Amino acid sequence: MADDPNEDIKAMSFEKSLEALEKIVDDLERGDVPLDQSIRIYERGEALKAHCDRLLKAAEDKVEKIRLSRDGKAAGTEPLDPE
Repeated sequence: MADDPNEDIKAMSFEKSLEALEKIVDDLERGDVPLDQSIRIYERGEALKAHCDRLLKAAEDKVEKIRLSRDGKAAGTEPLDPE
């Protein structure tokens, strides 16, 4: 079984992933990429997008608002945008 060509994406930061995704979009929009390469980079773009989505979700989950007790001490956290 061959190695996953997108394995490196898991270690990328959000910024690096977004930069790579933007380059793929530019390459595909330019339209001068051979078909077989277009398919490969499109698939990589999908993997990058999924990775960015996961990183954003993780960041959103961490963004919390601190609840304070009556005496001003931290009493816990709650979601930033409670529903």
